[in-house]
Amino acid sequence: MTVTYVIDGSAITGLDSFWDAVGEAVNGPGGYFGRGLDAFADCLGGGFGTPEDGAFVIEWRDHARSARALGHEETARRLEGLLPRVHPTNRARIERELAEARAGRGPTLFDDLVGIITERAGPDALRLR
Repeated sequence: MTVTYVIDGSAITGLDSFWDAVGEAVNGPGGYFGRGLDAFADCLGGGFGTPEDGAFVIEWRDHARSARALGHEETARRLEGLLPRVHPTNRARIERELAEARAGRGPTLFDDLVGIITERAGPDALRLR
C-alpha cells in the first residue's frame, strides 16, 4: 500500500517553513523530517517516518506558491548564511552560486528540493499540484 504525504504549499514562506510543512506531513504536528538538504535526502531513504520499502508519494499542493517562496531570493539568503562557515575549498563555488541567485538566475531551493525528492524517492514519488 502506498502512503501519500501532503505538503501544504500555501503555508510555505521560506525554507524554514518548508521544513516544518514536510515534517508535519510525514510525522504529524511538530514532526521532524530534516532541516537541511542533506538531512532531508537522508530522511527520504526511509526509516524517519516514511515506509522502509519506499512505497510513498509526496503530494505538494500549491507548489507554484512554494516555488516563488523558495525562489532566487530565498536561495540567496541560504547561500549568504552558508558563506561564513563554508570550507575554503568550496568558497568560490558558493560565491558564484550566490551571485547567480542574486541576479535571479540558476537553480533555486525549490529546484533543489524537487531534485532531491525525485532522486531519492523516484520520479513517480512526487506529485506537484
